[in-house]
Amino acid sequence: MSKPASPRKVDDKSALSVGTQIRGSAQKLNLVAGLIRGKKASDALNILAFSSKGMAVDARKVLASAIANAENNHNLDVDALVVHEASVGKSITMKRFATRGRGKSTRILKPFSRLRIVVREQEEA
Repeated sequence: MSKPASPRKVDDKSALSVGTQIRGSAQKLNLVAGLIRGKKASDALNILAFSSKGMAVDARKVLASAIANAENNHNLDVDALVVHEASVGKSITMKRFATRGRGKSTRILKPFSRLRIVVREQEEA
């Protein structure tokens, strides 16, 4: 008496990976995600590996996970994969405080972001 399996969130020719708590703002992560949208998966890995942005390290891990999911779970051809979707959203924000002069304090906000990458197998034209 187990609950039924949830339906797939993407179609049969696609694979998905989500990074739920990536340390940094969604705006900075979206700049990195914009570099790889629509690119071939192998090219996108190279772009992220040699990018000077700090968020590219975490984005590369999520992309590598999506490629591994496509290969191992859905039996897709790795050489034909394309980054179909790279969407960014806000996650939690840690609230901290810093002491200031004259007994005052200020808030420090430490944002986290979510990254959702969908890779799709594209037929050769």
